[in-house]
Amino acid sequence: MTEKSHISFLDQCLIQFDQALRTCVPGTSQARRLSPAGDIEDTELSESERIHAAGLMRINHTGEVCAQALYQGQATTAKLNDVRQSMEQAAAEEIDHLAWCEERLQQLDSQPSLLNPIWYALSFGMGAAAGIAGDKWSLGFVAETEEQVCDHLKEHLDKLPEQDTKSKAILEQMIIDEKQHGDTAREAGGANLPAPLKQAMTTMSDIMKKTTYRI
Repeated sequence: MTEKSHISFLDQCLIQFDQALRTCVPGTSQARRLSPAGDIEDTELSESERIHAAGLMRINHTGEVCAQALYQGQATTAKLNDVRQSMEQAAAEEIDHLAWCEERLQQLDSQPSLLNPIWYALSFGMGAAAGIAGDKWSLGFVAETEEQVCDHLKEHLDKLPEQDTKSKAILEQMIIDEKQHGDTAREAGGANLPAPLKQAMTTMSDIMKKTTYRI
């Protein structure tokens, strides 16, 4: 009997609701590691540059909200204990990214997206569905998600104002971590997802980025 089997359905719901609040409510996520931007001197940005940088970092913050929901959904429905623990560990590591992006948004005199609860719910559902489909598909979903996240983080590195070295330092470390999570998922047996599913994930990501940049 697994440790999870001792937890009632109601307790599971309360745990997940608490996790959702901790993820979506600003100021509740605490990083275990210091921000890569912590020792970097802030540089002056024009108003348009500040707004643009904040929009990009808001997208990245929402991406981490989605990652939390994805991992929590998968951990809820994962069939094997080691896979469940892997998902929970990845979610814990992603909290650093969430806190770093939120801190940078504050420094840019901005705030997280108001749409985060919606994106959390959608991502949780997708993660839970992947877990139900089977652990190899769940791991494959993680690997593909992390690959797409790395691609858009690299894109944002090029789009950030040249002098915004604090935001760039955060994204560079996030890319390293996300790639490691994706590689770990593939090595653990993650299946290669069908092309239509990959395209659907890309489309959903594009919608998220376009709406979150401003809201």
